[in-house]
Amino acid sequence: VLQDCGADCAKFQKSELEYKFNKKALERPYTSKHSWGKTYGDHKRHLEFSHDQYRELKKYAEEIGIFFTASGMDEMAVEFLHELDVPFFKVGSGDTNNFPYLEKTAKKGRPMVISSGMQSMNTMHKVYQIVKPINPNFCFLQCTSAYPLQPEDVNLRVISAYQSAFPDIPIGYSGHETGIAISVAAVAMGAKVVERHVTLDKTWKGSDHQASLEPNELAELVKAIRTVEKAMGSPVKQLLPCEMACNEKLGKSVVAKVTIPEGTVLTLDMLTVKVGEPKGFPPEAIFDLVGQKVKKNIEEDETITEQAVENHVKKVKC
Repeated sequence: VLQDCGADCAKFQKSELEYKFNKKALERPYTSKHSWGKTYGDHKRHLEFSHDQYRELKKYAEEIGIFFTASGMDEMAVEFLHELDVPFFKVGSGDTNNFPYLEKTAKKGRPMVISSGMQSMNTMHKVYQIVKPINPNFCFLQCTSAYPLQPEDVNLRVISAYQSAFPDIPIGYSGHETGIAISVAAVAMGAKVVERHVTLDKTWKGSDHQASLEPNELAELVKAIRTVEKAMGSPVKQLLPCEMACNEKLGKSVVAKVTIPEGTVLTLDMLTVKVGEPKGFPPEAIFDLVGQKVKKNIEEDETITEQAVENHVKKVKC
């Protein structure tokens, strides 16, 4: 499904539960409508894929030609993913301020994608200072850890703040909102990585499903992102070849407002701007024409051409 939709990578979450949670957390009764067991530990054990299942998933991803990785939700999960030879480590928001974990993960030498949900800018500076000297190959994702995420809590402007604060690393976006518009906007702001949760059915049991994209939405998102990437284009503003037809048809020229006899020195009140045939001086040249002498009679409403103006040197646009 992910490959059909155009995604580059499938990312799961891997936990070694006894290392991620303490005993009391695993023994806590879990009576939510989303529960798959009487305790939180039973619930998580029901949902967690085994090492063999992860190996099978990675093999399948290789067969269909997409990357496969996971968020290592504790240090032992990172050890397993390293052994699995994933292309990069995802650091979930819950471990971003877990500095010993970050150090150990960075030392593995694989690229790192680090989410920043629940963190402050001060913490993100510390994360940068810890990871950068060990492993320069990492990026930050702006993220708000709420499921589903409301637009007013997204704070896309943090992407710009990260770009300014950390100009030497890529910045991305991890979204838990509904729909695709906000993720597309993140790309327009320069996000280089986009992570979204994906489900086959939003009505399934589990709190993440409603904050996820169904396959048709994922396909739409990928298509929109590729379009926006193309549309970002160049920062150089100039007349483009694709605009020539419009310029020829609708581009205006300086035209004589009145009859102008040969030898007249041009003043502004003799000139106006219209779509002219043939083309003449562009409108921005009108002030340059003031004070110049004409060397032939120019009829009222006639385009003023270079041939009609004495000693005119055409200004070359740089």
